[in-house]
Amino acid sequence: MAAHIDILDQKEPLARSFLGSLLLHVSLFAAIVFLTIVRHSTESWGDVNGGGMGSVAVNVVSSIHLPTPTGPTNPVANDTQSHVPEPKPTPKVKPKPKLEADADAIPIKSHKSKKTPKQVAREYTPPNKFREQQKDLPNQLYSSQGQQVNTNLYAMAGAGGVGIGTDSPIGSRFGYYATMIKSKVADKWHTSEVDPRLQSAPEVVVRFTLRRDGSVVPGSAKVVQSSGIGPLDISAQRAILDASPFGPLPAQFEKDEADLELHFILRR
Repeated sequence: MAAHIDILDQKEPLARSFLGSLLLHVSLFAAIVFLTIVRHSTESWGDVNGGGMGSVAVNVVSSIHLPTPTGPTNPVANDTQSHVPEPKPTPKVKPKPKLEADADAIPIKSHKSKKTPKQVAREYTPPNKFREQQKDLPNQLYSSQGQQVNTNLYAMAGAGGVGIGTDSPIGSRFGYYATMIKSKVADKWHTSEVDPRLQSAPEVVVRFTLRRDGSVVPGSAKVVQSSGIGPLDISAQRAILDASPFGPLPAQFEKDEADLELHFILRR
């Protein structure tokens, strides 16, 4: 017998499958019949005359008697009596009886008590008696302010003046920064070592270089125009170094360093 090329072309026997299916259906039918018979033969609960088709009649009652519970009582589910003692009531404080004012008692003075016109007159300070006896001279002046200084050296920075050179970029573009430099240098300019007999002197010009952070480059403070007086030239250089460091250069300034000139003029 020649072998088949494809397994699907072979004939499959169906007798075994048919018998298995028939046996399964017969078993299911028998189980259904058996359960039906057993159900109809069970005992019906309730009234024997009630309902039909195995139903149970229900009667309405006013109350249901429940069995009395036995065993220990659950303390969580029942009210318990607190054993914490109750606080004693606070006794009422009786008001103190008002004392009658003693006729011989001396009253104590208080800062809140109003003063009588006699007390105000007693505390009033009389005018200065010495001023009433003082005689005013016709060539004497009086003022309510303090005595004025009669010299032009008072409050004059460095007993002279400090100015920014015309060729300095700070003075022509950033006036506020130039004013700050002049003010700080003028406060540090002291001419006590200069001959006090000198009433004026030629101006001193000092040139120096400022960094971006406002510090003076070391060795850059040099006298480019001397007054011919050594102590005066040195005092001008010293004023710049003592006033350093200044504030940072303006942010709009293009360079990291600025060359400045200060003019020192002595006037007494």
